Amino acid sequence: MSSPASEFELADRAAQFILSRCSLRPRIGLVLGSGLGGFADDLNQVAKIPYGEICGFPQSTAIGHAGTLALGMASGVVIAAMQGRVHLYEGYTAKQVVFPIRVFSRMGIEAVVLTNAAGGINPNYALGSLVAIRDHINLQGRNPLVGPNEERFGPRFPDMTDCYNAQFRQFVLEHKRSLGDIHEGVYAAVPGPSYETPAEIQFLRTIGADLVGMSTVPEVIAARHMGMEVLAISCVTNMAAGLSGKKISHEEVLETGERVRSKFQVLLCSVLPSIEQVIAKR
Repeated sequence: MSSPASEFELADRAAQFILSRCSLRPRIGLVLGSGLGGFADDLNQVAKIPYGEICGFPQSTAIGHAGTLALGMASGVVIAAMQGRVHLYEGYTAKQVVFPIRVFSRMGIEAVVLTNAAGGINPNYALGSLVAIRDHINLQGRNPLVGPNEERFGPRFPDMTDCYNAQFRQFVLEHKRSLGDIHEGVYAAVPGPSYETPAEIQFLRTIGADLVGMSTVPEVIAARHMGMEVLAISCVTNMAAGLSGKKISHEEVLETGERVRSKFQVLLCSVLPSIEQVIAKR
C-alpha cells in the first residue's frame, strides 16, 4: 500500500496540472482579496481554472471571493491571479490556507503580490486608501510552518526580518503623487470572523498596527519560507471599530473595494512591470 503524497508532492502535482492548461509561464503570482477580484477579469489572453478543478486547492466560501485562478497578461506581464483566497476563519488549517502559495512556487513563480481588504487604524488613512505593508504582527495564533519541516520548500527557521520587499514597496509609493492616498504601514492579522472591538483596536494601535485584517500573513510566511519576494497591498475598506462612530459590515467592505477598483488597477498595472524587471535580474 503506497504512502499518502506529501505536501510538496501535492503542490507539485497541482502546479503541473495548472501549467498543462495554459501555455503562459508566469513568474509573478497575485492574490486578490475581498472586493478586488475584478482585476483578473481584465487580463489579456486569460485562461481561468476553478479552484475545484485543481487537486488540493481549498475552496473559498467567503463572499466576494470567486474561487478562480486566472492566468493572463497585464501591462505585458504574465501573471497567475487568484480571484479570492481561503481564511483560517473558514475552518481551514494554516497549511491549507497557504497551499496555493506552495503551488505558485512549484509553478516557477518568484514573487507574489498579496492584496486584502483591511480596517484602517492609522488616523491618516481614509476609506479607499491603498497601503503597502512594510511589516506585520501575527495575532492569529497559527503559523503554517508548525509541524515537520519540508526541506524542499525551505529551512526550518526562516528569517522574517524583511518579509516585504522594500524595493517593491517603493514602486507603490512612487505613485502617491499621481494616484493620491497611498501609504505604507504595519498590518495586524487576527483570526476573525467577528470584527474587532473598540478596546482591541486601541490595543492594536498601541502595539504599532496601522491596519487590521484576517488574511495575508500566513501566505507571507509561506512565501518567504520558499524564498519568494513579497509585495502586499491593503485597501482600507472600513475604519476600525470605535474610530468612525459607525458599525462595520461586509457589504461596506465590498462596496469600497469596487469603488477603488480603477485606482487599484492602475496601480497594479504600473507596478507589475517594475517587479518583473527586478526578478529578471536575479
